[in-house]
Parts: sequence; structure tokens; C-alpha cells
Amino acid sequence: MTEASSRAERIRTAVDIGGTFTDVFIQRGDGTIVTAKYPTQADPIEGVLAGMKQAGVSWEDVEFFSHGTTIATNALITRRFPRVAMVTTEGFRDVLEIRRGDRESWDPYDEVAPPIVSRRHRLTVRERIGYDGKVLQALDEDHARDIARILRRREVEAVAVCFVNSFTNPEHEELMAEILQEELPGVSVTTSSDVLPEIFEYERFSTTVANAALVPIIGPYARTLEGRLSESGYANDVLLLHSGGGVMTPAMAERYGARLAASGIAAGAIASRHIARMCGFENSIGFDMGGTSTDVSLTDDGVLGTTNRWSVEFGHPICFPSIEVLTIGAGGGSIAWLDDAGSLRNGPQSAGSDPGPACYGMSGADATNTDANLILGTVGRKLAGGVRELDESQARAAVERIAAPLGLDADTAAQSIIKVANANMADAIRLISIRKGHDPRDFALVGFGGAGPLHAAYLAKDLGIPTVIIPPHPGVTSAMGCMLVDVQHDLTTMYLADAAEVDLGHLAESFRKLQAEGRERLVAEHVAEQDMVFEYYVDTRYMGQWRAIAVPVTMPLTSLDDVVATFHTQHHKEHNYADEQAGVEIYRISVRAIGVTPKPTVEPAQLIDPAEFTPVPIEVRRVLFPDESTRLDTPVYDRAHLPAGAILDGPCIVDQLDSTTVVPPRTTAQVDEWGNLLLRPAV
Repeated sequence: MTEASSRAERIRTAVDIGGTFTDVFIQRGDGTIVTAKYPTQADPIEGVLAGMKQAGVSWEDVEFFSHGTTIATNALITRRFPRVAMVTTEGFRDVLEIRRGDRESWDPYDEVAPPIVSRRHRLTVRERIGYDGKVLQALDEDHARDIARILRRREVEAVAVCFVNSFTNPEHEELMAEILQEELPGVSVTTSSDVLPEIFEYERFSTTVANAALVPIIGPYARTLEGRLSESGYANDVLLLHSGGGVMTPAMAERYGARLAASGIAAGAIASRHIARMCGFENSIGFDMGGTSTDVSLTDDGVLGTTNRWSVEFGHPICFPSIEVLTIGAGGGSIAWLDDAGSLRNGPQSAGSDPGPACYGMSGADATNTDANLILGTVGRKLAGGVRELDESQARAAVERIAAPLGLDADTAAQSIIKVANANMADAIRLISIRKGHDPRDFALVGFGGAGPLHAAYLAKDLGIPTVIIPPHPGVTSAMGCMLVDVQHDLTTMYLADAAEVDLGHLAESFRKLQAEGRERLVAEHVAEQDMVFEYYVDTRYMGQWRAIAVPVTMPLTSLDDVVATFHTQHHKEHNYADEQAGVEIYRISVRAIGVTPKPTVEPAQLIDPAEFTPVPIEVRRVLFPDESTRLDTPVYDRAHLPAGAILDGPCIVDQLDSTTVVPPRTTAQVDEWGNLLLRPAV
């Protein structure tokens, strides 16, 4: 075997499972990109294997596999959990329901769902740790064993141990976990001092309970996936994308299942930042519209927005670090419906992949965005390279059921359905940009997902965004994002101290302990020493505040003057206020342990002279664009035949295996050297 052929066979692959399709992104050793889309299966692992088979790749040739999955997200949404219990300190049984004692949101649609653990399965034990970590009341071990026996009779499958003030001293939680493991062999036990050793018991309890509920789901899934891939010939680590924008192995997923609750969502945000920066944009908005939902992210000055408090279900926070992504129920399968007042609505209900939109011909009767686009002509009669044949008569029948009560014909109703969907998605972009002090006109919009390129140009027009970037493989961009990430663990501990009086030696030692734990995790995941990177952060706040801002620090620590100065600057940027005379305190410290993985590379193509290229359409379609009154003769181009530098004048449609890009009238599209389509208003 020659060196060139050996290099070509070293394959890197990533798979992202969405609500409708399982997306496969593959890069061969010679740089060739292969993509595939396969309908998501009831057993997600079958979809992974089938998608790879469709792509024609042998697992023996794969050297890297990264995976984004919605299994944890779906479990939280559908509440299909094993039987979960919680053991807590006497007097704290109802923290999950009391929460913070406020409404949190005045939106009448934001209703807090019941806690994951019912009150019957929340049991208390006699123990107490003080705020300073001192034992005020020793754990009553006889009482603890009685609790364990009760849970055994109730046949619980997972237990969350959440003691008050355990973040300062985990001794009692660790002892309770030992007792539970002795009395309940085979039952998963999660302690809050391991999952989230931080103050604020409501957030800590909520995160720990979510983790306890998901570990029995994620653990077996990860191990089964690992086993199935090994049987198929894959001989390396299985890497699972987590919400913080890194990956972890099945061994870590078994311990921190809740970190996967925003797995696939984070991949799209990472990919959109990468693509925008390749095109020269440090400010970008990621717009990922799939079959079920739309995910919006924002990158400011090259930095993705992050959050330490997020949720899948309103009112039940998960406080692992996460890339900040706003998700709404707007996708190709989102259902159009009429409310009680007779007004047209769109989503968040979705037809999903089974039965899917009416045009799928699988007994789905509801009109969806895909049905509307098919009627308008912006979508052709085949999806995913012919994997899915679309029936326009079924789509028209479904849309007519919406049109009749409104006194509209099917074409006008289809236009209206798309306009409502676009308005919903534009509002989501406003929330993540304007609401946070960003002007969307200063950003590029990266439109991807199977349906994103269909709608991106209209959203940009509505928001005044000057440039839309459509990646080369928009339908599998999130899968590509899985390939761009590193092994990553975020470790935190409380550290309350006045920044002006802190003992730098003690602070450095606290960082060293977190780093040691991070190193231990990376070693367990087979990361080589030379590939380990550690980042250090100090969460700071003004005295008397409870919101904190994470400020990066460098080692060795010699002073916190730069940290304090950066805090004032960041506080002014985020809140339009800073007081350099006010006292600043440290609230928490964290270490990000990173295992660097090789990244895919793409060579830029030579740009042609657009004046010397005349694109040849594969067909001319009569299309009714949402903002037009009549159908227009619209050329449809095969994206695979558009060279770098080619310029298209709208209206036109660019078709490819994994998506369709709409270039509306009075818009131009140019292929750049990286294969992206850049859409801009015509001059």
C-alpha cells in the first residue's frame, strides 16, 4: 500500500442525530468530503450505522468518530425517565418546588413543569453541614440505611444525593452514596458535591436530579454505541459532544449524563463560528433550522456566547457550562394551525420524521413548512438526494385545510405560512442579539441545517443583516461541528474572597487541585500529555451582587490587578455600568481541561473570473416567492457544478443533497474560495 493510499483511508467522521434526519460528515485523509443524510430511527444507533453505510465508509478505516445526540434532550422533553429518587437534608425536601420563590418569567406560556422527582420519592435524612464546612450534625447512618431500604422496596433505578452546604464539605454525601451503593446494588447514585459543588441549593439540586435521571439513559446508550461500533470494526475512542462545546468518552458520559442535554445544539454553534471566521467575519449569528426546531447562537468578536444556567424545560435549570443557544419550535416539520381567534400560527408542534409532513405520504395530515415550500416551488419533489419523494397533492390538500377558514387559496396560504415562520425565527434572532445590546446589522448570518438556507435570505432582509453565509454542506453542518471540538471538562469550586485581600498562594493551590482532577479525567480518556491544555477562570462580582462574570487568568498568579480591571470592562459591556471604586470579590474559580484533537483542514480553491462562467440550470421552475404576487420562472442550479468565484443573480434556487438555498429576487449569490455561498442584496 502506498503512503498516499494509506493517507486517503484515514477517515475522520462525525454524526449528528436530529429529530428528522441523522447527518453524517466524513473527511478522508486526502481532504475529500463525503456527506449523507438518513431518516432518524427509533433506535438512534441504527441510524448512525445506516448513515455510515449509505456513505460507503468502512468502520475499519475510521480513525476518529465524534457524535452529537438528542437522546438526553428528548428524555427531558418527553420525561421518559427511570424511577428517580432524591435524598436530602431534613427540612430541604421541597427545594425543587419552592425554587427561588419567584415567578422567573411573566410570560403566561412559561409554566413550570412538575419536578423530575415526585415528592413521594424525595426523602430526608438527619445530617447537617455548616456554611463553613463544619459538621453540625453527623449523618445518622442507621437512618440513612432505613432510607436506602425504603428506596429498594420502591424499586428506584437512580438516586440523587443533595445535602445542604455539601459544596463546602462532601463528607456526608459521600458516606450516603456508599450506603446507597451497598444497599441498592446496580442503582445509579449521583451526588451534588461531585456534579456541581457550588452554592445555591436550588440550582445545585436541580442539576443533580437531572443528571441522576439521565445517567441510566445516557450510560447504556453510550456503552451500546461503543460496543456496536467496535463490532463493526472501529478501534478508537467514541467521543460524545457535550453542551460546553467539547467532547467526552462514554466513561465520563456515564457519570455526567446531563452534560449531553444540549449535545447537538452546541455543534451547530461551533460550526457556524468556524465558517464565519473562515469568511473573515468575527461577528456572526448562527441560524440552524432543521426538521423540528431552529437554534440561534451569537459570536461576538470571535467568542461564542456561553451561559452557566440554562434549561430544556422552563423552571428546571441545568448549571453545567454551555454554549448559549436559543431554541424555538420552528423547523421544516413545524405545523401550521389556527388559534381560537382564527389567527394563523406556526409551531412549536412538529410532525417530526414519522409521520412527517403531509407531502411525505406517511399518514401525516397537518400542513407544515415543508408542505408550504413544496407548493411555492422553493423545494423540489425529492429530499436528501432522493431518499424522500414528496407528494405535492398531499401537501396541497393539507394547506387547503388551513386556507379555507381564512378565505385564502392554497398558494396564498402557503406564502402566509412561510411568512409567519420567518417572523418567529426573526424574533428569536432579535432576542439573542438586540436584547443583549448587539446590532444584527454588524453581524453575518450563517444559515444552515436542512431548512436554514430556504429562509436565511428573508431573515437577513427583515433584520438588515448585510451578508448571509450558506456553508458548502448546510444540512450536515452540525455534524461537521462535532469534528471541530476538543475533549473538554469544566471543573469548578466555590472560592469566596475579597479580590484585594486574597491569599494568592492559597488561590493558586486551589487551581492546582482542579487542574489535577482535570488531568486525571483526560488521562482516563487517553489524551496524551502534549495534547493537554488548561484554561483558568475567576468568577468575580461587585460586593453584594450575586451575578458573576468569568475572567480568564494566567499562571503563575502574581497579581489580580488585571483580573479586576478586566472585570470592570466586562461588567460595563454587559450591563452598561461599572464602578472602579467599588469592592470586587471572587465568587468561584474554574479550570477548563482540554484534550486537543486534530481538526479537519480544507484547502481554498482558485477563484474563476465570474465574467467567463455562465451557469447552466438543471431545470427552470415556476416559483412563488413569499414576497411576490406572481410565480416567476426560476432557474435551479446544482451546487456541485458551481465553481469558486461563480456569481448567480436572483431569483434562483441552488439545490444539493442535504439542503436547498433560495436566492430571492434582487439578491446575488457568490461562491467563495471555501465553497460557501455568500448572499447579498443586489447593487
